[in-house]
Amino acid sequence: MSNLSQTVRQTRERLTSLVRELDTSMADWVTRRAAPEVSSVVIVGETNRGKSSLVNALLSAPGLSPVDADVATSTYLVFQHGPSWAARACYPGLLAPVSFPLPALINWVSAAHDLPEGELPPRYVEVDAPIPLLERMSVVDTPGVGGLESVHGELALEAVTSATALIFVVDASSPFTRGELDFLKRVGDRVETVVFALTKTDQYRGWRQVLDADKALLAEHAPRFADATFYPVSSRMFGMAAQAPNPDAASMLRERSGISALQTALQELVTGRAGMLAEANALRALSTVLAELEIRLEHEKRALSVGEDEAVLLRARREELQTERRSSTRGWQVRLRGEVQRARIENSHEISRQMRDLQTWYRQAIDSADRTALSALPQQVDTALQVVSGRISTALSVRLSQVTDAVLATLFSAEELTLIRGQFARGEQPPVVLRPKEKRPPTAEDKLLVFMGVSGGLGAGKLAVMPLAGLGIAVLNPIVLPVTIALGLGAGWWMARTRTHTAEKQHVKQWLSDAIADARSTVDQLAAEQLIEAEQALSLALDEALAKRIEAIEAELREVDRALRMEAGERGRELQAVTRQLAEVEQGRSKAEELLGRIRSVRDRA
Repeated sequence: MSNLSQTVRQTRERLTSLVRELDTSMADWVTRRAAPEVSSVVIVGETNRGKSSLVNALLSAPGLSPVDADVATSTYLVFQHGPSWAARACYPGLLAPVSFPLPALINWVSAAHDLPEGELPPRYVEVDAPIPLLERMSVVDTPGVGGLESVHGELALEAVTSATALIFVVDASSPFTRGELDFLKRVGDRVETVVFALTKTDQYRGWRQVLDADKALLAEHAPRFADATFYPVSSRMFGMAAQAPNPDAASMLRERSGISALQTALQELVTGRAGMLAEANALRALSTVLAELEIRLEHEKRALSVGEDEAVLLRARREELQTERRSSTRGWQVRLRGEVQRARIENSHEISRQMRDLQTWYRQAIDSADRTALSALPQQVDTALQVVSGRISTALSVRLSQVTDAVLATLFSAEELTLIRGQFARGEQPPVVLRPKEKRPPTAEDKLLVFMGVSGGLGAGKLAVMPLAGLGIAVLNPIVLPVTIALGLGAGWWMARTRTHTAEKQHVKQWLSDAIADARSTVDQLAAEQLIEAEQALSLALDEALAKRIEAIEAELREVDRALRMEAGERGRELQAVTRQLAEVEQGRSKAEELLGRIRSVRDRA
């Protein structure tokens, strides 16, 4: 791996220098792509495994993450670095964040406490903290409600998709449960770096036997993690260090707690991963700009070689695109409208299917439930609605991306699309959430950038807790971000907390039917509104793309005219230089893609 890292770094430096010779602004963009991002560490575990206590110990902040929030909703806690303490309830794409005092945190994340009057449950909560560890990584505390084999496991899976590292929390009371092992099997191909924290080792003398049993179970049922490292820890012992009678005793308690060893291991893990992620980002950016430069140099070569013939083709293409813009019928708009209409119908069918399946599953669960299980159903239904809304949002995002690609393909050649994608990618616009609140109005370029799937992206920590933004960005996937569609169902928990119900099964079934009907109506309405806005935004963005392509053709025509005015000797020398640059660019792009393939291969073996 060290040899690969060195080769990647050297290649990145050489290719960046090559790009800088041809276009300084492109090289500057690549350099920014190589800047390390703050890594994301996601903590997952069943209820009562000591997960929140472990978070507090890792951050050396007793009481920060509410320990009884294990009876929480589907609300994530994201701890990130900030100059001062602050807390915000976040609603991606729907509402502006709501700031609140830190002591009120438990009211926003725990179903056992009441929200402030008039507030809706957040999708996630961000906490800024002046904690040194958070300068290098964000820490995401996932909900601990229910079993990992339940719908809460789906939320946990979403959380770990874009994590730099995952801490899986088990305790020393007993070996892995079947639900935990099943979850680990499912997470195996979604996250590369997993470590295990065996908590409460001070409370159970037989923790070493439990540790051996855990390792044996992993080898049998989840061999992907058979060689993963376990860190025996005691959060309680780490907390006792603060009350130790002297510094020596405090140091001994911290060391014996195992927390310091876990902190050190995490920093080493995420620093290495963050570095390779930055290099991979730079290589992908280089591949993007080299593809664009390759086309640009081919245009220059044709201008120097064939001259007037190239000018004739360019003028014809310019006229064709100008006609597309001027036409009263605008065939591409008709195609766009038809594709969006088809997406609306498909999405409506998918919403019906998902909600119908959800209702069937829970009606069966009600039939087999006792009174205790019945009382927990409202929170479970809320979580299931969150998962379903995330799936629908993701599917709609993918469908809209397909619509965009289909319409773009009718307007532009593959070569032109490469130029347009590169141009918008370097625009550095933020990801766009349709119908933003209290944000600047998105431009056409912003929206085309999102629909084309090219973006600088969000930090991994936020992606880990924003399943409604799609599936997240895997470490080595292309630097793309699906269009964000605001289909959050924060109303799930709200309905569960305000709609009256009893523990009688028939009443619960009726409540379930009403709740899911309300949820379906909400999602249908939001999806329809978003598709209308998507069509309008795409129409403007595609028109803007046409205008930019026409401008680019005019610039190419000026280059042809310049070449035609050259003397034969000068033209020959410039043609030779362009041919050499083109060969270097082609070889460089091939090398970048080769190294990205090797990095993916190393990841897949990890």
